[in-house]
Amino acid sequence: MIVPRLIERKRDGERLEARELRELVLAYSADRVPDYQMAALLMAIYFRGLDRTEMNALMEAMLESGKRLDLSRLPMPRIDKHSTGGVGDKVSIVLAPLIASLGVAVPMMSGRGLGHTGGTLDKLESIPGFRTALAPAEAEKQLARIGCAMLSQTAEIVPADRKLYALRDATATVEVIPLIAASIMSKKIAESLTGLVLDIKRGSGSFLPKLDDELELAQAMIDLGAQHGCPTVALVTAMDRPLGHACGNALEVAEAIAVLKGAGPPDLVEVTYALGAEMLVLATLASTREGARAMMDGAIR
Repeated sequence: MIVPRLIERKRDGERLEARELRELVLAYSADRVPDYQMAALLMAIYFRGLDRTEMNALMEAMLESGKRLDLSRLPMPRIDKHSTGGVGDKVSIVLAPLIASLGVAVPMMSGRGLGHTGGTLDKLESIPGFRTALAPAEAEKQLARIGCAMLSQTAEIVPADRKLYALRDATATVEVIPLIAASIMSKKIAESLTGLVLDIKRGSGSFLPKLDDELELAQAMIDLGAQHGCPTVALVTAMDRPLGHACGNALEVAEAIAVLKGAGPPDLVEVTYALGAEMLVLATLASTREGARAMMDGAIR
């Protein structure tokens, strides 16, 4: 593998083979390819894109770079939710325990701040002593015990995506649909899910302000999920204003706890219930979204 030739080919709009992408990603994960070369390739992808075959190959190489959670022994459905990120978006902190309380395992591998948005892990770590760097075995035990785990990527779980995620943020190559889709879905497929709900943010505060781009991202992730046995549903929700009242890590945790206690801003509650209803329907614990909302109401009470 000659990395400059791969960069040249993608720069010139040519297609990279799955074998080449696999070798490149695994070499980068093992520190055999420097950041400056991978940054150049990311910029070439920013301008030239990836087709669906390349995107799937990239995601599978990320998966191969590390371990996966083994949750096959859990007797309940395994459903996660992922948001593309927005200002004041603390929905994950509400949904994980809420949906877990209703009999669904929620393995939630989250990220840190990307671009102008805060990350779920940063918010949780504003709680003194809260630890998100769980080894796979720890996460599996916690899911069996309490039904949810909110964890970061470690050196064991999709480490290639972890490195690329940070490099994209540093090189202004965040807003690339195939890279976003492969990054998100590599983490989700690594969780051994039986279903996934996506929250695609729409509006001036989102990464992708154009509706066509958001729908393209949603479809790309739905397709990747289908190819890997993970039924995936996507909702498009508003991000032309902050979600809820609180912005800032500790403040957002406090607001999430308020929602779990039956309070909280109506817009935050509405988005939480809409996503939670899709999770419960995917888990086949509710046959209708109305029934799912009633279940969540009961759990909150």
